[in-house]
Amino acid sequence: MLTIDLAELPQFTAGDGTILREFLHPDKMDIELRYSLAHAVLKPGEVSVPHRLKTSEVYYILEGEGSMHIDKESKKVHPGQVVYIPPRALQHIANTGKTDLKFLCIVDPAWRAEDEEIL
Repeated sequence: MLTIDLAELPQFTAGDGTILREFLHPDKMDIELRYSLAHAVLKPGEVSVPHRLKTSEVYYILEGEGSMHIDKESKKVHPGQVVYIPPRALQHIANTGKTDLKFLCIVDPAWRAEDEEIL
């Protein structure tokens, strides 16, 4: 059985400016998965850098509130919501609240640097 504690994962700043901790990534662990799973944090008032992935991505909002931008659409997001981001869509998220915006990121197939374009 594999269990992973968020507090024990190293954090780093992703290319889009969010603070990430990777739970699962098949290229970095001995696991059989197609997707990668990460925990993201965006501080109050911050906006992630617009970017595109060649792959699909899903955000699950855990805490805080924000504004999700995909191509020319925008929508407020809050805990309990899932956001589907199609492959090659221009995306960024803004923290519009007074607390950290926390969300899970699922990328399928698993995230790879060569599949991401930071704009």
